[in-house]
Amino acid sequence: MLSHPLAEAAELRALEPWRAEEFYAFVVRSGVHLTPWMPWATDIDEPAKAERWLQGYADAQARGGRRVYGIWLDGLLVGGAGFATFDARTGVCSLGAWLAPEARRRGLVTRAARHMTEWAFETRGMSRVEWAAATGNEPRIAVAKRLGMEREGVLRSALTLGGVRHDVEVWSLIADRR
Repeated sequence: MLSHPLAEAAELRALEPWRAEEFYAFVVRSGVHLTPWMPWATDIDEPAKAERWLQGYADAQARGGRRVYGIWLDGLLVGGAGFATFDARTGVCSLGAWLAPEARRRGLVTRAARHMTEWAFETRGMSRVEWAAATGNEPRIAVAKRLGMEREGVLRSALTLGGVRHDVEVWSLIADRR
């Protein structure tokens, strides 16, 4: 999957290390909105760190593991989606996404997540796609519901964001039950 249209003037495509400057600019532009939910947003405070972060995903993808994609709207990087974990051996992966405020309410994350989920099931033969959301992150929980995911439970105090412990809801789709 090199590129996939999401809507008019919007597409999902690989977010590779050579796009580090563009990714860093996105983090700077949207960081205040990302940091409450995305711990990595505070770590990427210079282009070199953006490149290392993206290179980590590229290296993992080359080994058949996790991968990351960007969401572009009118040619501007406005978000992303990725498989934070991807284990073809067990058939289990976890999917997440993020979006700049100006690109919200267009269905871009839902469309990207749906496409990536279908790719995981149909192309890679995965059995399970997981989606985690800190309790209180209503937009992320709404995406899980729109994807038809089932809420499996809550991992208590499983995530630290901004020095505060949060519970995490686990949602999933199972290949043979969708």
